[in-house]
Amino acid sequence: MTKLSTYVSVIILAAVATTANAQQPPLPPAVSVAKATLKPITQSSEFLGRIQAISRVAIQPRVTAFLTKRAFTEGAEVKKDDLLYLLEQDPFQADLQAKQASIDQFQAQLKNADLKLNRAQQLLKTDAGTVASVDNAQATQQSTQAQVLAAEAQLRQSKINLAYTEIRSPIDGKIGRTSVTEGNVVSPSSGTLTTVVSQDPMYVLFPVPVRTALEVRDKLDNGDGFDALKVRIRLPNGQIYQQTGKLDFVNNSVTGNSDTLQLRAVIPNPASAPKRPDQSTQRVLLDAELVTVLLEGAEPVSRLTIPRSALLTDQSGDYVFVIDKDNTASRRGIKLDPSTTPALAVVIDGLKEGEQVIVEGLQRVRNGAAVSPAPMTPNAPSDGKK
Repeated sequence: MTKLSTYVSVIILAAVATTANAQQPPLPPAVSVAKATLKPITQSSEFLGRIQAISRVAIQPRVTAFLTKRAFTEGAEVKKDDLLYLLEQDPFQADLQAKQASIDQFQAQLKNADLKLNRAQQLLKTDAGTVASVDNAQATQQSTQAQVLAAEAQLRQSKINLAYTEIRSPIDGKIGRTSVTEGNVVSPSSGTLTTVVSQDPMYVLFPVPVRTALEVRDKLDNGDGFDALKVRIRLPNGQIYQQTGKLDFVNNSVTGNSDTLQLRAVIPNPASAPKRPDQSTQRVLLDAELVTVLLEGAEPVSRLTIPRSALLTDQSGDYVFVIDKDNTASRRGIKLDPSTTPALAVVIDGLKEGEQVIVEGLQRVRNGAAVSPAPMTPNAPSDGKK
């Protein structure tokens, strides 16, 4: 055989091999799969809520006087009966002394009236006494006794007014800024001088749709009352607040314009130790703060779950690709529970326990096409917790 014929034969064999390779179908794409399994899940729903202090007191003056001293630091925490403002006391002390002097005067007159009444009653037993004299003495004695009682009442009022010159906190809480400074005249018409709001615990108020409210009511009726649910809070910075709250109130009427029902929970708000001696006590929750409320079941329940990475969404809704016994991928629409977490999707319709869904390689999957599945190897176990 010549070199030319050998070369031609090689070219023909190469062409035949290329044609055979072109006609061979591509291998199915490799994907990772996971089974739909039952896992204990803490059911959770999210709502917008607002923190509210349990007690809020507007500090107002009860008497008219000059403000001589402000005894608190704005923004600090105060205790019940702590002195907040001191008003000028001299006029009230002088009034108190005058009222005490009036009592002393009327008591002296009463003592004299008692003596005159006793003398008239003794004379009545003789020819020198008359009934008219006894009646007059008795009237004078009773009138003076009434004057003593009136003077004592005025003395009590003076003591009350003097006590009002010391304005004290009626509750433990955090105090706001003052609206007046020393040297100004304050009176009952001056309005609020400052405000004290309680700090621990706090309320969190949040509206829920009526449908959710009915589900909550069923859980409360069928479970352990308010202990059947717990409340957690996501702060504005995205962090989950470490303390857990408890429902304590469900409103008795629906808000008409939003068709929602107001719920309320109580949640602890403990103080953290200051980092420096010059710092005041710090707490996480603030009055009127806007937060996200997580309403959760007190005990986990068994729910059908799949890895969150298997979940796809389009205009039709949520769906997954399910692998059948022939390794064919089929699109399957599913319905999710609000308890879905960042790691797990909780399925309430569309899947059965044990069915396999694709979790990796989804970009290469087509509906009705064959795939080459392999079990998923998770980096870390999913426990259904947020």
